Amino acid sequence: MYSTANFRKGLKIELEGKPFLIVDFLHVKPGKGGAFVRTRLKNMETGQVLEKTFRSGEKVDRPDLVEREMQYLYQDAEGYCFMDNKNYEQSFIDQEHLSDSRDFLKENIDVKMLFFNNKPIGIELPIFVELKIAQTDPGVRGDTATGATKPATLETGLVIQVPLFINEGETVKIDTRTGEYVERV
Repeated sequence: MYSTANFRKGLKIELEGKPFLIVDFLHVKPGKGGAFVRTRLKNMETGQVLEKTFRSGEKVDRPDLVEREMQYLYQDAEGYCFMDNKNYEQSFIDQEHLSDSRDFLKENIDVKMLFFNNKPIGIELPIFVELKIAQTDPGVRGDTATGATKPATLETGLVIQVPLFINEGETVKIDTRTGEYVERV
């Protein structure tokens, strides 16, 4: 159990049988009446954000969350298939639980999968991934003085901005937190 004194950004709690992530919180002590904690919570299953107020000292449950090292295998009609690196058990997760993470998924990439009551609810990507440029226009000579960029389509279908010297077929390192080009590999 967590008390409201333990609240911090990123803390995972359970409310009404559902896992929530604390996005923001504020301890409030009015001049009259008891203190309380105003929070902004994100449902980890649906992504819905809600605001809830807790009385000071109120207790909330700790969710049954398990994080496991998994490897992405393939995508089919059931969803995205991942394999546990320890026991080779396969788990499927649907597209809505992946949100923007699917733009960085390449076969055989290792990720951390989050399970709530033995049901997959999301993944955590590595900070950097290496993806191949599938399509981009050639850079025009003379445009490099300003550090210009051009759009490039990656092998996963994601379109990002890359420097003009990057060509088709090259592999680039992408920051999964921001979706930006980092360097050529």
